[in-house]
Amino acid sequence: MEKRKKGKRVVKASAEPRDFLTDASRLRYPEAGPKEREYLGDRVRNARTMRGLTLRDLSSRTGIDLDALNRIESNEMIPPLGELVKIGKALEMKMGFFVSPGVDKPIAVVRADERQPISRYGESRSERYGYFYESLAPEKANRAMEPFLVTLLPTDVEELSTHDGQEFIFVLEGEMKAQVGDQIEFLQPGDAIYYDSTQPHYVRCVGGRETKILAVLYSETK
Repeated sequence: MEKRKKGKRVVKASAEPRDFLTDASRLRYPEAGPKEREYLGDRVRNARTMRGLTLRDLSSRTGIDLDALNRIESNEMIPPLGELVKIGKALEMKMGFFVSPGVDKPIAVVRADERQPISRYGESRSERYGYFYESLAPEKANRAMEPFLVTLLPTDVEELSTHDGQEFIFVLEGEMKAQVGDQIEFLQPGDAIYYDSTQPHYVRCVGGRETKILAVLYSETK
């Protein structure tokens, strides 16, 4: 259920959590500016219609079910980053366009006090289960990489995911468990992992405490 309050659009979740790249539950939108924001779902819908595709066409190309796509385009649900990669490939666009199109300039600077966290759950639920992330380059157009500062919160769910591209993760605080294929690694602060996203994978924090990571995603549009 969606509600507006003082320029904010809030979407509460009901699904069980998964790792931060595969979780298809809902996100809380960041605070809107003076003008009505063009949301991620609007960008997906506009890109799809511009290419003359139906929702059923997009579902066939991505493997995402029709109900989920309809909720995404209606701004009732934010897809996980892995599904954005699939949508971007199906629409021949970089997934970063849907996160934030940015502007045409050579550099983009995000100050520490200007980052906008996006929570995967309502506040009370995220404290126990979810995660939130902050885009570190939302104002740069045509990004070849997507850097995020991610806070992983405790969960017992371990569900493998696959999608195009590659991922780099650097652990800043806490401890993280990563599985890629049959290989399992436990990473401490200062440790890093780089893997092909086409391999079945998941990541989550361990030890009952939140973990902060720098995550960089890369995927080709074709």
